[in-house]
Amino acid sequence: MTNPTHKTALVLGATGLIGELLTHRLVDSPFYHNVKVLVRKSLTWQHPRLQEVQFDFEHPNGLLTQADDVFCCLGTTIKKAGSKEAFRKVDYQYPMDIAQLSLASGAQQFAIVTAMGADSDSSFFYNRVKGDVERDLTALNFPTLLIFRPSLLLGNRPEKRLGERIAAGAMRLFNPFIPAKYKGVEADKVASAMLSTVQQGLIGKHIFESDALQEF
Repeated sequence: MTNPTHKTALVLGATGLIGELLTHRLVDSPFYHNVKVLVRKSLTWQHPRLQEVQFDFEHPNGLLTQADDVFCCLGTTIKKAGSKEAFRKVDYQYPMDIAQLSLASGAQQFAIVTAMGADSDSSFFYNRVKGDVERDLTALNFPTLLIFRPSLLLGNRPEKRLGERIAAGAMRLFNPFIPAKYKGVEADKVASAMLSTVQQGLIGKHIFESDALQEF
């Protein structure tokens, strides 16, 4: 087994809301000596343990995906992606490509953020895609697969999404009256949950619903 202090983490989506918070937590953690981020453009900050890898997701290079633990925070919207097909590529195909490549090179744990309501049989396209990636990641048989299903994410996104900002404002107002599973969850809690659970030595598939994420 790899010494925890000699482990490498790989992050997908390091410029997003959860991904950036998680990456900061990872480089400050003694659990990893190296934190690789697959990016298309450079981050706006540096750290001695941070390794930026310019990556072409359309032509993934397996040599660049080697790591002990993989954290997938990739996600977009149909509006931003431009089409359902483009959305599925980011939220399904890219995670699956990296999962297969990293598993082949020895990755032990794969942690991914999907969404509350993820279901391959859902009538909603968004939830169906999230369910599909959960289903097919499960079929890869990672030693450890950790799935995080947050409800509406609260936090300061790098890009502004008007609809989400309005919903987040309403969620904060009514959160005290909403059942725990459906309450908005701070993105930093999701990042904390991801880092905490990979250090627990869990085996097999584990799903963390939004109410459980509130505890972090």
